[in-house]
Amino acid sequence: MSGGVDSSVAAALLARQGHEVVGATLKLWGGDSDSGCCSVVDVDDARQAADQLGIAHHVFNFTEEFERSVVGPYVDDHSAGRTPNPCIECNRHVKFGSLLARARRLGFGALGTGHHAQVVAGPMGPELRRGHDRRKDQSYVLSMLDRHQLADLVLPVGSMTKSDVRAEAARLGLRTAGKPDSQDVCFIHSSVGRRRFLGDRIDLHSGELVDAATGAVVGTVPAVELVTVGQRHGLGVSGDGRRRYAVAVDVAGRRVHVGDGRAGLRSVVRFDRATWVDQAPGSATRALAQTSAHGAAELCTVDGTQLRFDDPRPAVAPGQTVALYDPADPERVIGSMVAA
Repeated sequence: MSGGVDSSVAAALLARQGHEVVGATLKLWGGDSDSGCCSVVDVDDARQAADQLGIAHHVFNFTEEFERSVVGPYVDDHSAGRTPNPCIECNRHVKFGSLLARARRLGFGALGTGHHAQVVAGPMGPELRRGHDRRKDQSYVLSMLDRHQLADLVLPVGSMTKSDVRAEAARLGLRTAGKPDSQDVCFIHSSVGRRRFLGDRIDLHSGELVDAATGAVVGTVPAVELVTVGQRHGLGVSGDGRRRYAVAVDVAGRRVHVGDGRAGLRSVVRFDRATWVDQAPGSATRALAQTSAHGAAELCTVDGTQLRFDDPRPAVAPGQTVALYDPADPERVIGSMVAA
């Protein structure tokens, strides 16, 4: 129970179905936070929701695991010019790693969350599918789960729209009914921001903006570690008035290579980590690839340690997760990969 409306309603639905439900909130971050599921108010909201539902509530301290598996890699990725996704790594290592393992050790039959996705029985075992509300679909951030994890996972609100979830929370009198969704990295306080958070942990270096086509220096950036492939904000415009995009980040060389939208188009993505719901696919496997939480899924071919899009698209940043769906059944997740 993160303290949000979705997990509160998920707990209520499971209790209504007759399950013996225990609420668990994770203490993940030892520093200040005012967003996501890491702040004191979120723990209080989760505890009150559990009290209103008449279920037991516990707080599990996973701060060391969170620092080791989420915060540390987040900082390291920025230092190396990669684009981290801390929410996915938290799901991978903490929520569906440490928490799921603890639930099993304690004898619970399943772990329920408020994610907007669906786990359904398929011919080969449990499958992960998109949430009913496509605007809130969270299958992207769960795409690294395998059948072993899915077998012990229930997602009660995945078949509901967000408005239905809020209506149910209001009907139950939960104070989370009107609580807004979290948007930011939960361990970075809004008064601090990403630059100061990282600047307290690593050295940030100014760098040159280099035209990818001509090699000419066309400007500067205050910190190359804060630039990500595909970024356009803060990179100015070219001589013909077109926006510039980051097409490559060279932290060691203190350079950001920039170009117009066409310069950043790529067909091939190489990856250094992949997980599959079932088994790894064979060579030249067709898939639909989604490169952000709510981006469009595009046709591609997965082969070995790379995928090739049918049509060139904006480059996938190193470190970025690509969720893969079945082109014959676009609602079904088949796996995910992390771009090299």
